Amino acid sequence: MIKDRLYQLDWFVPALVMVLGAIGVTMIFSSTGGIWEDGAQQHLIRLMLGFVLMIGIALTDIRIWMGMAYPVYLGALALLIGVEFFGVSVNGSQRWLDLGVTRVQPSEIMKLAVVMALARFYHDLPDWRVSKPAGIIGAIIVIAMPVGLVMRQPDLGTSILIIAPGLLLLFLSGVRWRIINTGLLAAAVALPLFFTFGLKAYQKERVLTFLDPERDPTGASYHIIQSKIALGSGGVNGKGFMKGTQAQLDYVPENSTDFIFTVIGEEFGLMGGLGLVLLYAILLTLCLYRAVQCKQVFSRLLIMGVSATFALYIIINLAMVMGVAPVVGVPLPLVSYGGTVMLAVMAGFGLILSAHLYRDQELPRGTGLLL
Repeated sequence: MIKDRLYQLDWFVPALVMVLGAIGVTMIFSSTGGIWEDGAQQHLIRLMLGFVLMIGIALTDIRIWMGMAYPVYLGALALLIGVEFFGVSVNGSQRWLDLGVTRVQPSEIMKLAVVMALARFYHDLPDWRVSKPAGIIGAIIVIAMPVGLVMRQPDLGTSILIIAPGLLLLFLSGVRWRIINTGLLAAAVALPLFFTFGLKAYQKERVLTFLDPERDPTGASYHIIQSKIALGSGGVNGKGFMKGTQAQLDYVPENSTDFIFTVIGEEFGLMGGLGLVLLYAILLTLCLYRAVQCKQVFSRLLIMGVSATFALYIIINLAMVMGVAPVVGVPLPLVSYGGTVMLAVMAGFGLILSAHLYRDQELPRGTGLLL
């Protein structure tokens, strides 16, 4: 049975995922000056563990994951609450739980959990109730509870990565345009208030730096200025592997994590950067095509939600590195160094593969209640 499922598995997606992960290992090796033990080795180990996790999730019947949607959400919510009381603070942000052998960032798990919960919610909800108060308020509660906890850490980037896919699933579930437009108008009106009262001082500084990158060249603007220098100095074809001065001389901070694309741009130039973007685009196209093939609401929304989260990782990171968006601390998926992010992304692709593998499986619909 397992052998048959392995044969039926959509191996194009895991193959692309592993290629992107291998690029990450290579670029982390370069960004750390060719010291294998400074990150590349750990990234490779996590990539291998993530592959096993991805395939294990993929082979598991999608009915099991649908049944686990709410428990996973509640578990991730409990971990976020745990961060409030027992969290470890790093660089002024309290986002991690120390489990002894490793640290876990629950907000990364929550990105998947919200998608799973909303996919289950709208799968169970009768079509006629989607645009009713129960359909709107229920989804807002699912999104708002973790966002409130994540904003306290504070982590604006992760909050965006929870809110945006969640709102996309509202749209895909069939919520009327009148309600969507009203929500967008309310958000636009509330934006100045959110900037004034909802952001920390350093987050406001990042936004102001984005609007005027030269306002503090040795302080808040330093990341963006050095990032642009690195990308620009790479030209069309780049300086060559491990020959980028910005990366090798550590002018760009966080060049193995959030700003790893600067290493790619400097060493492999415009062509290298476009090549990476093309790989991402092919992977996302495959995932979206798999969503269209699914007949069940849960499976379709699950794939769309996970794909949207993955796409936002890429868009926000690249925009941030190129200076067309404020710095918000979002990694480049599968390429940037980071344990919880890597495993969460691989788990997400496992769910996509499971939904596609069991796309003909009948999924029962519930009563439409939130929990």
